Amino acid sequence: MQITIPENISSRLRQLAARRRQPVETIIEDRLFTALDDELDNLPTNEQAELRALHHLSDDALRVIAAEQMSSVNQAQMGQLMTQNSQGKLTQEEQETLTALVERGDQLMLRKAEAAAILVQRGAASSSEDLMTPHA
Repeated sequence: MQITIPENISSRLRQLAARRRQPVETIIEDRLFTALDDELDNLPTNEQAELRALHHLSDDALRVIAAEQMSSVNQAQMGQLMTQNSQGKLTQEEQETLTALVERGDQLMLRKAEAAAILVQRGAASSSEDLMTPHA
């Protein structure tokens, strides 16, 4: 299939490709993939926007996101609250804190997974092991 792209769009695509140091075809494929990604439609609007915005980031920025971790303080607090929850010993305030921590953890994992998927799609990583290896 062939399509005709107006010169003003073609020019912008070439500029973006040069900035990203990627072929124009990769930029077009990435943008189309983002536009047609209906899996995100089930998420809240703000999360959809955040995940779609990841497609506009550099590979280096995506690697940082893919390697991101929840703070050790939050991890410890969540573990403690989960233990208390399993024993039925949470106050209403602690339950709300646990719910918020779990939600933040879920959002973090979603961002990490999307960043990793984009890197694999772009050919910047071929596996999750690639994402664990520091790159200069």
